Amino acid sequence: MKYNIVDRGDEVSLELTARFHSMAAQHGMLREEETPDIVLSIGGDGTMLRAFHKYINQLDHIAFVGIHTGRLGFFADWKPDEVEVLADLMMNIATPEELSVVKYPVVEIEITTAAGVETHLALNEFTLKGIEETLVAQLHINDEIFETFRGDGICISTPSGSTGYNKGLGGAMVHPALEAIQIAEIASINNRVYRTLGSSIILPKHHHCDIYPSDHQHMLLSLDHLYIQRSDVISIRCRVATDVKVKFARFRPFPFWNRVREAFIGLDVN
Repeated sequence: MKYNIVDRGDEVSLELTARFHSMAAQHGMLREEETPDIVLSIGGDGTMLRAFHKYINQLDHIAFVGIHTGRLGFFADWKPDEVEVLADLMMNIATPEELSVVKYPVVEIEITTAAGVETHLALNEFTLKGIEETLVAQLHINDEIFETFRGDGICISTPSGSTGYNKGLGGAMVHPALEAIQIAEIASINNRVYRTLGSSIILPKHHHCDIYPSDHQHMLLSLDHLYIQRSDVISIRCRVATDVKVKFARFRPFPFWNRVREAFIGLDVN
């Protein structure tokens, strides 16, 4: 089975990367950067996002696994002192078909401009924010107008990303087994003249939302950790990607709600 590593580049991550390469070489495991079967992320959630986007065109046959070397991470099952255990488990897998994996939904973003339609994927979230002025945009759900938004911006998150920026905006945490996207407002304007729903909305897989910003609105768009400025957007369609999921290799159980408890409440629940 072929593997590659994406690391954060700090001292701890680099040392773990070197150790894993050494163990893999001793066991005859093939390192392959271009078309690996499994990608090991060593760092934090940002490192996993970089790995996801590095291999975004190969999600159908790549599984990801993470070693967390920072303070908090939702995508990493393993700690630095467990690298040998993980290596032994990985090296006992001869073919990709033997891997135990979980599959999580990602959000698909279609950006329409005068030049055509661009399609993007995000693992955590997609955001749009106004630059230099308030974002003004019509929001349609399933081709029916829902509201006119005025405020700082809009966040579209996946269930995997619901514990991140979305949570900070007051959105719900959604189990990644649910195929859905969540729409959360960023500092919306609500008064007797302007009115939005004021709470997050969860859309199932077969629904979509369209965002129509005002003409020539200067916006900052983000796809996970990637940022671009645009002023040519006509519309943005957001939905659960229909034929694409991200795969994570599971060498031991680590339930989602255990991750949530450890991250936000702590191990002591008494």
